[in-house]
Amino acid sequence: MPDSGSLRQSLHSRGPFDVVIIGAGHNGLTCAAYLARAGLKTLVLERRDLIGGCCVTEELWPGFRLSRGAYVAGLLRPAVISELRLADTGLHFLSRDPSSFSPLPDGRGLLLGYDQQACCDEIRAFSKKDAQRYPDYEAFLDQVADAIDPLLDEPPPDVSGLKFGTIRTGLSLLWRVRRLGLDIPRALSLLLGPAAPWVSSWFESEPLRTTLATDAIIGAWAAPSSPGTGYVLFHHVMGESNGQRGVWSYARGGMGAISAALATVARGHGAQIQCNMPVASVLVKNRRAAGVVLEDGTEIPAATVISNADPKVTYLGLLERGVIADEVCDAMQQLDVRSPVMKINVALDRLPQFAGRPGDGPHQCGTLHMGAMSLQQLEDSFIAAQRGDLPERPMIEMTIPSTLDDTLAPPGRHVATLFVQHVPYTLRDTCWDRERDAFADRVFALVDEVAPGFSATVLHRDILAPPDLERVFGISGGNIFHGAMSPDRLMFMRPLPGLADYATLLAGLYLCGAGTHPGGGVMGACGRNAAGKVLSDLKR
Repeated sequence: MPDSGSLRQSLHSRGPFDVVIIGAGHNGLTCAAYLARAGLKTLVLERRDLIGGCCVTEELWPGFRLSRGAYVAGLLRPAVISELRLADTGLHFLSRDPSSFSPLPDGRGLLLGYDQQACCDEIRAFSKKDAQRYPDYEAFLDQVADAIDPLLDEPPPDVSGLKFGTIRTGLSLLWRVRRLGLDIPRALSLLLGPAAPWVSSWFESEPLRTTLATDAIIGAWAAPSSPGTGYVLFHHVMGESNGQRGVWSYARGGMGAISAALATVARGHGAQIQCNMPVASVLVKNRRAAGVVLEDGTEIPAATVISNADPKVTYLGLLERGVIADEVCDAMQQLDVRSPVMKINVALDRLPQFAGRPGDGPHQCGTLHMGAMSLQQLEDSFIAAQRGDLPERPMIEMTIPSTLDDTLAPPGRHVATLFVQHVPYTLRDTCWDRERDAFADRVFALVDEVAPGFSATVLHRDILAPPDLERVFGISGGNIFHGAMSPDRLMFMRPLPGLADYATLLAGLYLCGAGTHPGGGVMGACGRNAAGKVLSDLKR
């Protein structure tokens, strides 16, 4: 970090800032780009030595570059891409097709992609009935997405009273539902209920049901039978890449390329971005936000402060007790930030080979599902974590982005990321320092079941349990969504009822991170919507 004198001199040369944004995660950078484009003098302060928050590319070992946090692209909103002209920065997405491969220890496997007939042929090996129903399943999800999708690009409706904007939003949604002929009871069953019975109402076979159900629990402290996991499933199937819905991709250069593109746009409009600048608190004067105070005591004044930190960090860590009513702080303290996630990043000396599909091929390019390969095993994994234990067969999602992106590893070598659930933040009768490596060995052994010799190909590994995710990325509990995405924490209830319009209870202070509507994932929607709210308030 520069000394306070040089920092003050640098900031003074820019003049007073209209906006200071805490955290250069992708939502903070999105917000900065929109505000700077509108002519506001904008400063972004990042505590780490690189921008991007969880959306970063890090060279953990010489020659190996990994998406250390977020690992696949697909949720970035088309409006953000087009309005900020991100393609002009060189940002490029590498579409994955097939999208997933679920290998089984008996040598069979399920390969799913964007050729519906090919998917049905794969599914038919497990169930003729499921193969017949699969096109209807996808068509129904598309209908729900068509109805819900526009709600992501606008602030949640204010339901505190009978207001024109709320009525307009409601009527617009009803019109879309009617035009689409959507089966409303079935849609509500998906959006509000548990994923396991919903998926089981469509399909009878494994591994199809499990492959689909994994999307319902990604990042969630929940089992497929938990209420609300249906929405998490829907949230993830809305992935879009290169204009095609349902397609997930890799960002060329790793996920940090998305953050770099957003930063390029923001700087192009005059925003200043400073790394190694940890913020200690929000500066409060005359009962409103007036800037920030860095950890070294440096004060940076600004008319508006926007926090890309999660709600708990913002309300309970950056504001002194008493600035906000005690009952609100107590409610923030109770926010569910439990995380079931372990992230293992590895460098490989060669591609893993799968017993059921030997040789290199498209099956290695998408998401590889291993470990827990039945709905019951997913349930058992969560039950173990609830006890404070590590599951025998955790859910494993492995991706190998270097199969499509040659910028990430030396020739002939590869990088992979393993997203593992369910693991508890606090272990019963032991601690992560004792169990971290042993559990990673267990995960690798499960990969060995379907890809013999995988463990022997690992050159380096970076193991991040929930406390590590919290420490590295600054997210409470290690929760990648900045808080649970359960039905009681969506739309106008995110992060809390009455605090869902990006403004906080302190005048001049706003939130723009994933703890706001529409939630987690590399979407940019939270940052875009928050910028719209700030600009609207300033005009008023």
